[in-house]
Amino acid sequence: MKKNLTFIAIATAMLISCGGSDKSAEQSAAATQSVKPNVKIATVSTEAVEQLEEFTTTVEAEVKNNIIPNSPLRIDRIFVEVGDHVKKGQKLVQLDASNLDQLKLQYENQLVDFKRVEELYKVGGTSKAEYDNARTQIEVSKKQLDNRMENTVLTSPINGVVSARNYDNGDMYGSQPILVVEQITPVKMKINVSESHYAQTNKNLGVELQFATYGEQQFDGRINIIYPTIDAATHTFPVEITLANTDMKVRPGMYGKAIVNFGTKEHVVVPDAAVVKQAGSGDYYVFTYENGKVKNNKVMLGRRMDNRYELISGVEPGSQVVVAGQNAISDGMEVEVIK
Repeated sequence: MKKNLTFIAIATAMLISCGGSDKSAEQSAAATQSVKPNVKIATVSTEAVEQLEEFTTTVEAEVKNNIIPNSPLRIDRIFVEVGDHVKKGQKLVQLDASNLDQLKLQYENQLVDFKRVEELYKVGGTSKAEYDNARTQIEVSKKQLDNRMENTVLTSPINGVVSARNYDNGDMYGSQPILVVEQITPVKMKINVSESHYAQTNKNLGVELQFATYGEQQFDGRINIIYPTIDAATHTFPVEITLANTDMKVRPGMYGKAIVNFGTKEHVVVPDAAVVKQAGSGDYYVFTYENGKVKNNKVMLGRRMDNRYELISGVEPGSQVVVAGQNAISDGMEVEVIK
């Protein structure tokens, strides 16, 4: 009997002890929940923000001409090398002229015959059909002679620079151009602009250009051509930019970027500390504060301006946004604002 009483006493003490422990844990949890996270806030407003868009681009020659003959002939001599500057009409290539003298002699003989037939026709000594036939023959011969002369001496159709040479003296012309001549004053670049900017895009709109070769140095270009249709898949339209390039520093093939100013728009601007990127996605959020609680707002970012962001959407002007303490809060949570 004494043993039973001892066991009951020990069990009772253990129950009392356990009950006290549970109550202490509940009190501790309640105390923890009553502590509100501290945050800092800032009031935001709208500003006139320049709508700058940056595009990557590659330089192209304004004009690119392939120097080729219209029939396969042997190349007697090429007068220029890659990198040479040439002028319009300058002699570039001399092709085999062995048949040229023969064609000249043939044409001169036919010309004598034609003049004789023409004199006879004037005095009624020959028929109109014979006259027309002789005239046709001389015209055909003249075209053949002119064609061969053009095909014997190849000249530059533009002022430019020789960018490629594919043959040596004595080679037989094949399928590749003998030379390539490119006009690099000016040069051009193409970019694809979002259709949302179509109304703000106009010819002669200034464009700031930078090229990897020249670091932060800026070049002033302008929009020269606006293509009239929108790509239904990408919702963009091509735009061609022209750079005068009078110093010839910029060359075809260079990689660069084009910065276009499409005017200004009134948008909310927030401190960069207010913007939170959701892990594992490309979404951005800003917490707003109202009536003691915070709300998580998905936003669309515009330009970054030093330590501030332009917001295209997501936060209304006059809102109070959280700029510190975001790691400890979630949507709808009560918070304590500190200075």
